[in-house]
Amino acid sequence: MTVYNFTVDGLDGQPVSLDQFRGRCLLIVNVASKCGFAGQYAGLEALHKKYTERGFAVLGFPCNQFLWQEPGDGGACRVTHGVTFPLFAKVRVNGRDTHPLFAFLKHACPGSLGTRSIKWNFTKFMINREGKPVQRMGTLSTTAAIDAQLAAMIDRPFQQ
Repeated sequence: MTVYNFTVDGLDGQPVSLDQFRGRCLLIVNVASKCGFAGQYAGLEALHKKYTERGFAVLGFPCNQFLWQEPGDGGACRVTHGVTFPLFAKVRVNGRDTHPLFAFLKHACPGSLGTRSIKWNFTKFMINREGKPVQRMGTLSTTAAIDAQLAAMIDRPFQQ
């Protein structure tokens, strides 16, 4: 199983197959426009622009589970923070109604001490070109800190 097996809803509510990202390295992030860590949008956007031509994309999933920091439909991420990377419909990342994609990511890459739950907004999952989750990074992991890891993963050839 890979992330390519999942279909998610776009901001417009239409289904989007993640198979369209096959062969690309991805950084899947639960985002929130009113979060104290929303300054990370700039770093995520910078990574997206820096590496997009080399086969990389950031995928943002607005989430309102942590102190209701993503009100509305999730489109505020684009309007408020000016990001160009793909954004999808709001998801739940914990609990009974966890989106299947995030259930898969949490199982594949547990948090510290083997925890499954996501602790806060801006948790990041690094996905290799084969669609497999390879690393989970918490909220405090800045994009500057993961840039070198990302570059190394992006430069590895796609193994189909």
